[in-house]
Amino acid sequence: MKLFKDASNNIFAYELDGSQDDLIGDKISITDAEAEDIRAEQQAARPYTQKRADEYPSITDQFDLLYHGGMDAWKAAIQAVKDKYPKA
Repeated sequence: MKLFKDASNNIFAYELDGSQDDLIGDKISITDAEAEDIRAEQQAARPYTQKRADEYPSITDQFDLLYHGGMDAWKAAIQAVKDKYPKA
């Protein structure tokens, strides 16, 4: 994959074979390391609510945890995420 970014630091990946080169436009070519740096900056800038939402177990997994581990196990799993991403 060839990686590019636009003026807003959105990352785009295109095929190496040139079949998508007409989509590149005025985007700037970047390395894998630069793309990772951009992704890390974007992740750090997200509000705690989005970070928590991404990390909470799915509803299905939460119900399974309640059934097998009880309320205390469920509370501990949720609290671990809340502790990792406290309110700002």
